[in-house]
Amino acid sequence: MMEPTDRREFLRASGLAAAALALGACNSSGPRDAERVLRYAERKNEVLERWLVRHTKMDQGSPGRLIAGDRFPSYHIAPSVPVWDPAVRGAWRLEIGGMVQKPLSLSLEELQRLPRRTQRVNHFCVEGWTAVAEFTGVSLREIAALVKPAPEARYVDFQSFDDGYHESWDLESALHPQTMVVYAKDGAALPPAYGAPARVHSPVKLGYKNTKYLTRIEFMPERNGGYWSDEGYEWFGGT
Repeated sequence: MMEPTDRREFLRASGLAAAALALGACNSSGPRDAERVLRYAERKNEVLERWLVRHTKMDQGSPGRLIAGDRFPSYHIAPSVPVWDPAVRGAWRLEIGGMVQKPLSLSLEELQRLPRRTQRVNHFCVEGWTAVAEFTGVSLREIAALVKPAPEARYVDFQSFDDGYHESWDLESALHPQTMVVYAKDGAALPPAYGAPARVHSPVKLGYKNTKYLTRIEFMPERNGGYWSDEGYEWFGGT
């Protein structure tokens, strides 16, 4: 894979160049035309990002770097660390539905009984830092094979109990071999600070796209934004 910093700088430079060309082309046509051209530039930039995170590209967790462990930063949008309380919410389950032939509802134990994998990968943050972690869970490909998405399903929304946080992905990124529903980190059960009972994680997406405190996976025909995407962050969010 390309080095993380080089890739981010490349994407940033490409995006800025496209934006500059777009704004230059707008002249005095007004903000509506400027927005239209900028959206066009964003779509072109997304084509480049899709190529960079294609399924032949695998992250190796920066060989030689130590696992971050407790130094791995944690984020949430609720005022305090979200914790699933069975006494209030009932037993946690992961719902998988939308445009699928066989919707699923999995308890944590049922999720853990699915074929598991462990991978040592990078976690890329939009703020510029990168940390290495070892995640254990289930490949999203495995889950998709069980629910059988409809041919019209082109996007996936990952929803959480962290004050309704969610982010939608393109289906290709969701089915990347390294995209997982994670329930363990660094050899132990996923701690609440990092998204327990389960979260989505893939090194092909920036941190804000990797929804923690996961409760539902929804297969959809159209993208529907996300918590940070709706605030102006790039929707694709590739690394």
